[in-house]
Amino acid sequence: MGYILRRLSATVPVMAVVAVVVFLLIHLSPGDPAALIAGDLATADDIARLRGALGLDQPLWRQFALWLGRLATGDLGTSIFTQVPVTQLLAQRLEPTLSIALLTITLTLLLAVPLGTLAAWKAGAFIDRLVMVFAVLSFSVPAFLVGYLLIYGLAVRLDWFPVQGYVPLSEGVLPWLRSLALPCLNLALVYIALITRMTRATVLEVLQEDYIRTARAKGLGVLPVLGHALRNAAVPIATTVGMGIALLIGGVVVTETVFALPGVGRLVVDSVQRHDYPVIQSVLLLSAGVYVLINLLIDLSYRLFDPRIRY
Repeated sequence: MGYILRRLSATVPVMAVVAVVVFLLIHLSPGDPAALIAGDLATADDIARLRGALGLDQPLWRQFALWLGRLATGDLGTSIFTQVPVTQLLAQRLEPTLSIALLTITLTLLLAVPLGTLAAWKAGAFIDRLVMVFAVLSFSVPAFLVGYLLIYGLAVRLDWFPVQGYVPLSEGVLPWLRSLALPCLNLALVYIALITRMTRATVLEVLQEDYIRTARAKGLGVLPVLGHALRNAAVPIATTVGMGIALLIGGVVVTETVFALPGVGRLVVDSVQRHDYPVIQSVLLLSAGVYVLINLLIDLSYRLFDPRIRY
């Protein structure tokens, strides 16, 4: 418990630095935010009134203090263009993004760990080379290009899946899965390649240990041997999985744009194009918070895989 409390307290200065950086990136970027929001046809008086309405005419330190005060009460602000609270906008866009992330991680673990373990067991054989070629290709080809190829092949030509769009889970599990199949496959390929290579490397190293050779000499079957090896190789694999989950935050933006999904990624893209600063700031802060939380959970999971670890 003491370790958990120390780690939680360590997140406070991290999030404080993130808050300062996010605030400064928005307010110290080139150009007048009020002029960018008002548009080319706005007069000087219009821009001045907009600066006053947004509080941009106040000193920077006061703007930051007011912003922190609103954050402390759970107020993420209001979208400049839609006049809808940011919390409401995020709630509307959260289901597609969470659905993509959960299905992508599930698909990645179901495929990457067995593939990496099999490649390590058959190191140097044809199956090992085949898995590594797949991993290199999946990691090298840009995600947006793979997305368009999947749309053309599986949606346009074969008509197995919808081209774009999202069906909520409330309308049925099968339509929900069909609408997410291509986006999740597109996003999962990169993470399957990453975790497959890490699993192969760590399991291959463990298979050279003395206790594995002893287990083989005693006639232990293949599956029990691989089970022991995978358990002892789980810590670096768990770290890579945690990094993959954190990287999903950025990957979802591209995937949601390609497949026209109404998620948080599309919300970020639209907000950047319209200079909707409250939305951009809120998403950046929440993304940083999720990243810190995932790293904490991964650290706490190490002892589940290796009881010898002491915090």
